[in-house]
Amino acid sequence: QVQLVESGGGLVQPGGSLRLSCAASGSIFSIYVMGWYRQAPGKQRELVTTITSGGSTKYGDSVKGRFTISRDNANNTVTLLMNNLKPEDTAVYYCNADGVRIGLYTYQYWGQGTQVTVSS
Repeated sequence: QVQLVESGGGLVQPGGSLRLSCAASGSIFSIYVMGWYRQAPGKQRELVTTITSGGSTKYGDSVKGRFTISRDNANNTVTLLMNNLKPEDTAVYYCNADGVRIGLYTYQYWGQGTQVTVSS
């Protein structure tokens, strides 16, 4: 059984910063892609950012230049540093792990989500 445990959400003022972390645990051999998605009320879940095991990153257009993703492959953790936060960044942020190799097969997993609220 694989679990993704997120931490670091909360309330922050516009222009502020937050750091989200996600740790994957279980009988994992390797993880190809880890990343973050978010879902605001009444909207579809959208890509925030992803990072491969080799360090290649992808960012959603709305967060480029403000958010930075990093990863520790040895510990199966991923961190999202969010700077210059805006009210429109308010959403539930979900950690995602794709290409999780367990034995002969690969799987995709989601965290339970952590709320980020940007408001004055």
